[in-house]
Amino acid sequence: MVAFGKKLKERQVQEWQGYYINYKLMKKKVKHYSQQIKVGAIDLRHVLKDFSRMLDNQIETIVLFLLEQQGLLASRIAKLGEQHEALQQQPDLSKISELREAYRQVGHDLLKLLFFVEVNAIGLRKILKKFDKRFGYRFTDYYVKTRANHPYSQLQQVFKHVGIGAVVGAISRNLHELQDRQGSYLSIYDQPTLPLQDPVIDSVKAAVDRLTNSTNFLNFLGQHALILQEDMLPAPVEEEVDDQRYHFMSLVLNLVNTFLYMVNTYIIVPTADDYSISLGAAATVCGVVIGAMAVAQVFSSVYFSAWSNRSYFKPLVFSSIVLFAGNTLYALAYDLNSIWVLLIGRLFCGLGSARAVNRRYISDCVPLKIRMQASAAFVSASALGMACGPALAGLLQTNFKIYMLTFNQDTLPGWVMAIAWLLYLIWLCISFKEPAREDEVNPVQEGSNSGTAVNDALEKGLQQPLLVSAEDQNEDEDGDQDIDESEEAPEESRQPATSIRSAYRLLTPSVKVQLLIYFMLKYAMEILLSESSVVTTYYFSWNTSKVAIFLACLGLTVLPVNILVGSYISNMFEDRQILLVSEVVVCIGIVMSFHMFNPYSVIQYVSSGLIMFVSAEVLEGVNLSLLSRVMSSRLSRGTYNGGLLSTEAGTLARVVADATITLAGYLGESRLLNITLLPSLVICITSIIATCYTYNSLY
Repeated sequence: MVAFGKKLKERQVQEWQGYYINYKLMKKKVKHYSQQIKVGAIDLRHVLKDFSRMLDNQIETIVLFLLEQQGLLASRIAKLGEQHEALQQQPDLSKISELREAYRQVGHDLLKLLFFVEVNAIGLRKILKKFDKRFGYRFTDYYVKTRANHPYSQLQQVFKHVGIGAVVGAISRNLHELQDRQGSYLSIYDQPTLPLQDPVIDSVKAAVDRLTNSTNFLNFLGQHALILQEDMLPAPVEEEVDDQRYHFMSLVLNLVNTFLYMVNTYIIVPTADDYSISLGAAATVCGVVIGAMAVAQVFSSVYFSAWSNRSYFKPLVFSSIVLFAGNTLYALAYDLNSIWVLLIGRLFCGLGSARAVNRRYISDCVPLKIRMQASAAFVSASALGMACGPALAGLLQTNFKIYMLTFNQDTLPGWVMAIAWLLYLIWLCISFKEPAREDEVNPVQEGSNSGTAVNDALEKGLQQPLLVSAEDQNEDEDGDQDIDESEEAPEESRQPATSIRSAYRLLTPSVKVQLLIYFMLKYAMEILLSESSVVTTYYFSWNTSKVAIFLACLGLTVLPVNILVGSYISNMFEDRQILLVSEVVVCIGIVMSFHMFNPYSVIQYVSSGLIMFVSAEVLEGVNLSLLSRVMSSRLSRGTYNGGLLSTEAGTLARVVADATITLAGYLGESRLLNITLLPSLVICITSIIATCYTYNSLY
């Protein structure tokens, strides 16, 4: 991979050379600071002040030039507007055609300006990262937070790009009006959903979309899905390749698969204890019944992730068949009077978990401009499935027989899901389109016209925001040892992990702590959900319908909580502050749940459960948001990727939690609640201590 300094020189517009970030000078300055600190000639506080001032000057130069160029573009558009007004009075087809080309030329120049912003933003991000790595200090967080939130922020002038939006609007409106409207008097404002079919506008909009880096709900949910992006610039044809591989109905089928799997996971929770008792087992065996799916998912996540390297359609077909078989076995276990058939059915359901394929499809086949929306839809589908599963179980309160088959509240969840997966399989075979592999897609021919080449060259957008995935401490695209700009970084340093062990080696201490937090919150949530039917029956004599309503209400809090955090709380506080507070609140919820006084009331159980669940949801969103930014970019692709690691951590937590419920059941239902909550409390306190220690050492 060629060093960034060399790329910067190659991609600069010659007449704008004096206005680009002086990356080479700043890189030398960082090296100079390092040498001065080693000999004790300067202290870190002076370095921070001096480097901040240098960055402020560099950004000010960029911003003032950006405003100047926007003004020039605005002046050109104003003059073209006068010509446009004259042509309204006296139409001339040849002059209209010339005017359209003039507006398009303004669009091409705007693309140059967007690329100017992109190169400078990448240079700024990389020099900040180099500074952090050299001095072991999170200067990036401090600098961006203080500058971006200031009322006179020049960083906001770059990344909010309000002026650029106005220029895009003016070009779009005028090109729209200059098209052959066939007598239509409608403008783009009258038909906002009707896209303007012009390559220049499409290119500009794509570039603006890639530059946008505002903290909003979609970004928050997208990071919640942990669909990582690679820390590199896209090749000129990547956007076109993505469009060719993308198929809307295939994306919908992946989202439906996610939804159905989450329904399948939670639809049995309200009735698992009753089903276990009816087959001659203890009520607490429900922990094994629920957890069997998670046990199988530990293995299925790996082979589905590997399978998705070659195909997306075949794994989804296999998943649907296995889930159909698993749910059928789950339903037949009642008439066969076999707890083993029940467990095998749940194991089959876990072996059909294709969430790794769903994540991979979004990461690999959905165009960059809508990937964040697709990631948010993935999280929303999961949340909706989590709420619908218990709610659906509450509706299946009936009992009848057809021939030798029994249909009741225990077996109907299996039959309903079996039918759902069969219908899904038919839909999948009819509508799914296998995307072409990357080596089969080559949309750009050598003989393409110059106009297309110019657009492609300028369409390279800012794929990553200013604060993106931090690299592993042993890798740096710039050349960590300050290698000469013309040298190339070793290719193997950019290769994806080839095993769980090599992926683990790429994890920094902060990433390991965040995976521990993820394990903790999944463990606490699984304990709450899986033992709810046993606990509420023992203490409050709740029936299946009441348990289902309670679990559905918990599930329905997921999206509102994410909206609140993604749209408001994350804009008011730093992620690490929200992280620590959420951990403490989860701990408070766990302590409140203990049965310490008699009688144990419904209010205590419901309120403590709600506090624990909601705070865990906040914690999960913030934790995965942080994880998506600090995990090595080498874990953004390949079989052993960041999404797989987080899935494995969460799945292992569920397995351990469900096993804890079953083992604690041997001590009696009266002790079940306190015994299962005790490990949750220990793990939660451990994660809080680890968080405090890690962030104190970093900051």
